[in-house]
Amino acid sequence: MRTHIDCIPCFVRQTLDSVRIATQDEKVREDILRRVLRLCAEIDLHSNPPAMAQKIHGLIHRMTGVEDPYLDIKNHCNKLALQMYRQLKERVSSSAKPLETAVRLAIAGNIIDFGVNSHLSMQQVEQTIAESLEAPLDIQTVNAFEAAVSEADRILYLGDNAGEIVFDRLLLEELAKEKITFVVKACPIINDATMEDAQITGLTDIVRVIDNGSAAPGTILEDCSPQFRRRFDEADLIIAKGQGNYETLSDVEKDIFFVLKAKCRVAARHLGCNVGDLVLVRSKVRATARER
Repeated sequence: MRTHIDCIPCFVRQTLDSVRIATQDEKVREDILRRVLRLCAEIDLHSNPPAMAQKIHGLIHRMTGVEDPYLDIKNHCNKLALQMYRQLKERVSSSAKPLETAVRLAIAGNIIDFGVNSHLSMQQVEQTIAESLEAPLDIQTVNAFEAAVSEADRILYLGDNAGEIVFDRLLLEELAKEKITFVVKACPIINDATMEDAQITGLTDIVRVIDNGSAAPGTILEDCSPQFRRRFDEADLIIAKGQGNYETLSDVEKDIFFVLKAKCRVAARHLGCNVGDLVLVRSKVRATARER
């Protein structure tokens, strides 16, 4: 998915949000913003949005010396999500359709994204959970997802944000865990999950967890480690969580199920849905449909 001019205001907002967290020095904040504005003026609109975000947050790290500005926020999100885990697990267990309920909750967790919404409240998370349990979802795709997971021997589950990965855990526990390798980022980027977050939330206790060798807020394959790319190529099925993974992998020829909540007009337009919709879509099916 290519960058659109509508992405540029979001890049600027992300920059302001991040520098306000990373430093109190107004001169440094101003210098970073000016540099980002120059980057925006020169942006290659054929690149994907996470490629630009990676440049921006790398610049913030270099100019402030702060490796992980969102560390406290990530820890807070992990803590809150873990406090909700038992209740949400009971919802799945008592559901007449536990897999579908787990998918819905995994999508609901995708709202925990400070790259898109830096003022997220617990009330918003709870409201999103309630809405996600009732919102329309393509049941045929849920059935296709279940069948694909059953048929696959090697599955890569590409994670997204800290806190959100607790919601992913609910889905992982409904799948064949021995087939699955969960993937986190190698280094901090916004509030994306790293190995530390996977350990804190207990994911390392239930599935194999690896990092992708990258610090991009998505999966830019050419930026990932050779070890990860080999696993990606060898996987029978990819489960890609969140908008960043959709933005970076939507044009990749691989059997991928994208699991996300559409959070901006650009992504919603590309997906053919409305902002706020629950999205479970299979890339292979979309590619086949385009060829017909």
